[in-house]
Amino acid sequence: MLDLTEYSKFFISLFAIVDPLSAIPIFITLTRQQTREQQLKTARLTAVGVFAALLVALLLGEWILWGLGISIDAFRCAGGIVLLLMGLEMLTTPGYSPKELQAAQDESVALVPLTMPLLAGPGAMSAVIVYAHQSNAYWHYLAIIVCFLLLSFSLWLCFRFLPWFRQHLSERTILMSTRVMGLLLVAIAVEFIASGVKGLFSL
Repeated sequence: MLDLTEYSKFFISLFAIVDPLSAIPIFITLTRQQTREQQLKTARLTAVGVFAALLVALLLGEWILWGLGISIDAFRCAGGIVLLLMGLEMLTTPGYSPKELQAAQDESVALVPLTMPLLAGPGAMSAVIVYAHQSNAYWHYLAIIVCFLLLSFSLWLCFRFLPWFRQHLSERTILMSTRVMGLLLVAIAVEFIASGVKGLFSL
């Protein structure tokens, strides 16, 4: 099992990738024709969907890599590049395209596109698989699952208190939050890539 600092870093990286604050305007757009009760149901389904998607990546991700013959160091480099591109995009052009915002106005938007691919997308799954490989201890996996729970709960809180956020969070505040998360993500991505290169070339 890793020390607390590593798990804190893992949670921060996941939080930066998912970025609950920047997901708020997306949620508002996708649920604008829903009733308050439907919005609450969509919020619950989204939080559960993100947790389930990350849990699948944790339990099966390494087996998938093994089946494809991909080393963890190669995947660490690839995952780092994905995170790097996501972080750079958050720093330069945060937000989602209009095409990504087109969806049915019912609870099904909780799974597509909110859970996949907007929230628990390739970047989040890459981070999960890389960190999961660092230990085989039971407590290691349990700590990662706790991080999933905290992240899902944070998402649920953001969507649950949507009226409050509408009143107190301006577009500028959300933009600043996204930029900060993007910077953190770039730093974590660089560390991923450096670690992967070191492993590939046995430096």
